[in-house]
Amino acid sequence: MNDTTPTAHRTDVPHRRAAWPWGRIAIFIVLIVITLAMLAPLAFMLSTSLKSSKELLVYPPAWIPESLQWNNFGALFRSSEIKFGRQYANSLIVAVFAVAGTVLSSSLVAFGFARYRTRGSSALFLLVLSTMMLPYPAIMIPQFLLFTKLGLHDSLLPLILPNFFGSAYMIFLLKQFFANMPSELYEAGRIDGSGEFRLFWNLTLPLAGPALATVAVFTFIWSWNDLLAPVLYLDSQENFTLPIGMASMLSSKFRLAPWNLLMAASILSTLPIIALFAVAQRRFVEGIVLTGIK
Repeated sequence: MNDTTPTAHRTDVPHRRAAWPWGRIAIFIVLIVITLAMLAPLAFMLSTSLKSSKELLVYPPAWIPESLQWNNFGALFRSSEIKFGRQYANSLIVAVFAVAGTVLSSSLVAFGFARYRTRGSSALFLLVLSTMMLPYPAIMIPQFLLFTKLGLHDSLLPLILPNFFGSAYMIFLLKQFFANMPSELYEAGRIDGSGEFRLFWNLTLPLAGPALATVAVFTFIWSWNDLLAPVLYLDSQENFTLPIGMASMLSSKFRLAPWNLLMAASILSTLPIIALFAVAQRRFVEGIVLTGIK
């Protein structure tokens, strides 16, 4: 008589031990090591910002200061030579207006390319994308001469105005998102009597939150960290932005480079970027994913 007992109910089948997920454990260890390696410079920056001027000369450097000098952060704002508060405000002004100008202009151009197909629109779009191959030094001198002729040298306007004429990369990013939106939404809006600008403002922009958040984060970071354009246009210290102001702290007017103050300034300069990314993180990641989905 054949044994037809199911394998699941037989007692003579040896019990298999659950295999250890060694692959996952190895990946987890590697991620921890990479994370610690990336956080080490930030930890050293925080440690240096809390040191006194004497501790900066100690070798080998100590990770934990003997006494925490929290007044280094206040000294940045009290110093008449550094003028950190004014530089911080200038950077915020430039970054906020850069985000507003890029989002408005790039989204409007991208909406036109995504929704209206006419003869030559593809060639025009390729022409816009070709401007991404032009490095900034290639247009730096003509742009400098233009703003100088307009009397805008040594002001924040040369750092703000170009953002109101769109960015080729941001136009491409937003066009990919707008092109994936259902055409039925626009047909329904036209049936309700909405004009083209109303379709753009009341329909497209509210639905494009993830893509707009991506554009805003990228633009803010690029504008906030920009050093070349401020060096080119700004002469007076009252108009300096943070990158050029922090670079000037290493100039020869200081007998010894105030690395503790410079590290404190670096920490304060990262706070707006961290806050922006923390607020827009979900939409930022969602926008990166959705713009690549056709």
